[in-house]
Amino acid sequence: MHRTAFAGLVLLVGLLMGTAAAAVPEANDALEILRRADSIKTSNHVEFQALLKQLDGRAANLPSEQRWYLRYLDAWQVAYEGSYEGAGLQLNAIIKNSTDPTLRFRATATLINILGIGHRYEEAFIRLSQLIDQLPKITDKRARFQGLGEAAQLLITAGQYELASTYAEQMLGDIPPGDSACKATSYKLHAQFRRGGMQTLDRSFQEGVELCINTGEILFANAIRADIASFEMQHGQTAHAIALLQSNYPAVKRDQYPSLISQFEALLAQAYWQVGEPSQSRNFALAAIDSSIKGEYTEPLSVAYDLLYQIENQQGNYRAALAYHEKYLAADKGYLNNVSAEALAYQVVKQQVQASKLQFDALNKQNQILHLEQALDRKAVENSRLYIILLLTVLAFIALWIYRLKRSQLRFMWLSRLDSLTGICNRKHFLEEAEHALRQAQKGGQNAALIIIDLDHFKLVNDTYGHAVGDQVLKRAVAACQPHLRPRDIFGRLGGEEFAVLLHDCGADQALARAELIRAAIAATPLIDEESDVVISASLGVATTHRCGYEVRDLLINADHALYRAKSDGRNRVVSVRMDDAAGRFTHGTAQRASAGS
Repeated sequence: MHRTAFAGLVLLVGLLMGTAAAAVPEANDALEILRRADSIKTSNHVEFQALLKQLDGRAANLPSEQRWYLRYLDAWQVAYEGSYEGAGLQLNAIIKNSTDPTLRFRATATLINILGIGHRYEEAFIRLSQLIDQLPKITDKRARFQGLGEAAQLLITAGQYELASTYAEQMLGDIPPGDSACKATSYKLHAQFRRGGMQTLDRSFQEGVELCINTGEILFANAIRADIASFEMQHGQTAHAIALLQSNYPAVKRDQYPSLISQFEALLAQAYWQVGEPSQSRNFALAAIDSSIKGEYTEPLSVAYDLLYQIENQQGNYRAALAYHEKYLAADKGYLNNVSAEALAYQVVKQQVQASKLQFDALNKQNQILHLEQALDRKAVENSRLYIILLLTVLAFIALWIYRLKRSQLRFMWLSRLDSLTGICNRKHFLEEAEHALRQAQKGGQNAALIIIDLDHFKLVNDTYGHAVGDQVLKRAVAACQPHLRPRDIFGRLGGEEFAVLLHDCGADQALARAELIRAAIAATPLIDEESDVVISASLGVATTHRCGYEVRDLLINADHALYRAKSDGRNRVVSVRMDDAAGRFTHGTAQRASAGS
C-alpha cells in the first residue's frame, strides 16, 4: 500500500469522523479544557474548535506550560486545515522552547507526520532519530503510542519492514487506556504484507479486520482488506478479491479518504482486467485517477494509467493507448522517484547517525587515552612500553574505523550522483549541474542549449528481446552520444530511455547541428549481435537559452515540447523550439535526417 494510505492517518483521521456539534462543557480549570480538547480533536472537530476558541480568549492568563500546550493544539488545527508549513513552524517552536519533555515528544511526532506528507524525507528521518532517542525518557503511554506509530508508518514507506514491525509490536505491548490495538495491528500487518514472501494469508489479517470493526475504526479495517485483496489477486483468487473489494467499496467511499478510495479502485481495475472484463476495468481505472490526490504521484495512479494503456492497445485504439502510456510513464517515474527519495533519505540519515555515534565513541576513546597517559606517569618504568603499545592500538583502531566510514560515505555520495546502468549523471545530479552551469553562462553572457533524447520504441525492444537487451541498447546509445560531447557539456539520464545534454557556449544553429550529429550517431549504432534484429533510433528536442531563458525548468519544458513534436512527426528526427516574438507562439524547425524511423 502506498505511503499516503497510512502516512498522516493519525493527524487527518478527524476528516473521517463525525462532526456533529456538541455543547462546550462548563469548566473553570483551563488544564482540564486543554485535556478535553486534546482527547476529542480527531473524533469531534466542531467541539474541538469551540474549546480552542474558548482557550484562546484566556491564553494571556495561562501558565507558561499550558500556553505551550495550547500552541500544540493550535498547530494541530493548522495542519488539519492543510497549512503544513505554518504548523511546522509552531511545532518547531514548541520543540525548542517548551520545558515539558512529553509535549516536546508529541510535537516531534506530529512534525514527523507533516514532514512525511510534504516529502521532506531527510528531515523526517532526522526527527525520527531524535524521537527514538527521547523514547526511553517518556512515561506517558499516549505519547509513546503516538511516537511509535509515527516511527512504524515512516519506516514502512522507507522499506524497513522488520524495524517497523518492531515498533508496531511495542505499540501492541503498551496500549494506552481508551485506545485499541487496531492501529498498531494494521501497521504490523501492512509491514508483513509489504515484506512479501507469504505463501498463504495468515489468519491474523482477518483477525485484524475484525478487531478494527469491533472498535469502530473502519478506515483501518478497509486498509487491511486492501492488502488481503492484493494478496488474493497475486495468488489466483481474483474472484474472491473482487467480492471483498466490491462489498466494502461503498464504506470506503463514505469515509472520503482519497488515498484509500484510489487504492480500492485501482485494485478493482486490476482484478476486472485479470478476469477479462475490460469495460469494468476501464471504469475503475478512470475512477482511481479521478480520486487520486491532485499533484501526487502514487502507485494507484500509475496502475490505473497502465491498465488504460493496455485496454486501449488491446482494442486497437493506438492513439489513446499512446496518450495513456505517456501518462503512465510520467506517473510511474514520479512514484518511483518518491520511493527512491525516501529510501535514500533513510540511508543518508542512518549514515549520519552512525557517524555521530562513531565520533562520540572516538571522544570516549580519547578520554580513555588521557586517563591511560596519566596512569603511565604513575606506573613503573618496566610497564611503560606495554601501555604505549595499547595506546597506539586504540588510536589505530579509531583511525581505521574513521577511514572506513569516510571512504564509505564518499563512495555512497559518488554512487548517488551516477546512473548505475550507463555511468552518466542521474536525474538529480544532472539537474544540479545544469542549474549551476546555466547560472555561470548567464553571468558570462554565454548561450547554452538543452537537448532531450528519447529512444524510439524502447518499450517494444524490452518486450520483444527482454530487459538485458534493453540495457545494452541504453549503453550503446550513451556510447554513441559521447564522442560528440565536449568536456564541459553535461550528459545525464532523466529516467527510462530519456536522456538530456546541456551544451555549454552553444547557439541555436550549433545546437541543432550537434543534435543532428547525435541522432545520426545513435541511428548508426551497430546491432547488439547478429541474431537480434534491433535497430536503434532516437527523437531529439532542442531548446536554447537565447529563446527560453536560463531556467532549467523552462528549458526542459520547451525541449520536451520539441521532443513531443519530433515523435509526432515520425520519430528519428531533431526538432528545435523557437519563440515567435510577434505572436508569442512556438514555431518548430527540424533538421534534415537520413531516415524517418518507425
